[in-house]
Amino acid sequence: MKKYLLLITFLMSNIIAFSQGCIAVRSMATANGNPSGSAFMHAGEFQVSANYRNLHSYKHFVGTVEQKQRVEQHTEVINDQHSFDFGLTYAATNRLSVTINVPMSYNDRSSLYEHYGNGTPAGSNPRFHTQSKGVGDMRLSASYWVIDPMKAPKGNIAIGVGIKAPTGNANVQDEFHKLDKDKKEYIQVKAVDQSIQLGDSGWGESIEVQGYWSLFKKANLYFNGFYLFSPKELNKATNLSVPDQFGARVGLTYGLLPKQNIAVSLGGRLEGLPAVDAIGGSAGSRRPGYIVSIEPGIIWSGHHSSLLVAVPYAVVRNRIPTWTATGFREGDAAFADYFISATYAYRF
Repeated sequence: MKKYLLLITFLMSNIIAFSQGCIAVRSMATANGNPSGSAFMHAGEFQVSANYRNLHSYKHFVGTVEQKQRVEQHTEVINDQHSFDFGLTYAATNRLSVTINVPMSYNDRSSLYEHYGNGTPAGSNPRFHTQSKGVGDMRLSASYWVIDPMKAPKGNIAIGVGIKAPTGNANVQDEFHKLDKDKKEYIQVKAVDQSIQLGDSGWGESIEVQGYWSLFKKANLYFNGFYLFSPKELNKATNLSVPDQFGARVGLTYGLLPKQNIAVSLGGRLEGLPAVDAIGGSAGSRRPGYIVSIEPGIIWSGHHSSLLVAVPYAVVRNRIPTWTATGFREGDAAFADYFISATYAYRF
């Protein structure tokens, strides 16, 4: 039973939210804050982890309706992201652990409207790129298992709290190609789009939960979720909103090859940001929305090491209306069809 729970807890504590194209959901870790089998960390143990994510977003939605003409007309906005999240966890007791997470990313965004726009010279269709790279907003979190994990092979729940610090550059700038009134090109240096900014300039506080339940031999239920409160309303340097974020996952794992400690998983996940924050104001530019995905995965867990590969595939993409002083206003956003996530953890 213990080897199955190592696989379960490794899966359920995997990082569950991150940028989904134009919806700028930044990476967060759930509950214990690390992608690991931390339910079986003894007091005094450490664990290091690394998560890699890659996505390519290009499909535009208004609400849940895909704007297929954007791809057909080659006017879509394309976001490519390569990101890492490095974690270090310390088990203060068998039930209490503390984690620090450091995200890093490289982002590339190409578009038409942000550059020449409607002033494009006849016969041309230029697509220019802007980029960002570096450290994002770091996080410190603590998690506490309600029952001693060593005494709860059938099921358990952990609750956690965390703090997000504004360590990422929230005013990354790059060159934009513009046309003057005489249709001559000039370069304007300004802030890149909110979806590829490294940080949001605000402190955040999160509440987190995770748990598992044994259903029958080799099959188990897992779930986790978080909500990040962002009291700061506005990044004044860019006039971008500092939004709340949320994410949740639920699914099943099955011990496919028990002797090799290999399991497969299938679940659903939800991630996004709201139009209105729970605390503080909601002014500034933001693209609220959410993504619902089916998430298949495969997990291997050894004595000290664990590896997870998952490929969530979007089944619902919803760019919800943006709140403004005069009411809610519709807008569009680009989403990915799927993303690739790989996580490795080592405990010592």
